[in-house]
Amino acid sequence: MTRTTAFAGAFAALVMATSAQAQEAKRTLMPENDEARAFQEAVGYSDAVIHGDTVILSGVVAVPMEGDDGMEPSFVRVFNSIGRTLERAGASWDDVIEIETFHTDLAGQINAFAEVKNRFIKVPFPAWTAIGISALYEPTALVEVKVTARLPQGAED
Repeated sequence: MTRTTAFAGAFAALVMATSAQAQEAKRTLMPENDEARAFQEAVGYSDAVIHGDTVILSGVVAVPMEGDDGMEPSFVRVFNSIGRTLERAGASWDDVIEIETFHTDLAGQINAFAEVKNRFIKVPFPAWTAIGISALYEPTALVEVKVTARLPQGAED
């Protein structure tokens, strides 16, 4: 077999695999709560998109509630919410490969946020990017957390 023939065969296999994946329909997860679902349908986004073995979650915001003592309760609510969405997708925190966080006060929030994050995220750690920003869509939100995960082998069927 010549190098050209081997390359052509490998290229054809790659094209076929890419084509099959491109034809695979994405699945979406919408909120189970009717009010949240109506909002997301009006704005046009899903809780998560599952394509192949990749799960991409929309950002979830940490919003302080009356009676909260500091930032921690809103951070815990965010991680619990993300955990439920991961579970609905067939994944868990162990399957998370990337976290992106957007902080309205990065320096003032990062320590408390990391302490809560580390209750949910264990070794081996995913990639994490923390970004300081001036505002979020929800004006009272402190942080928005976006997660990408890979489904465990066989879970994408």
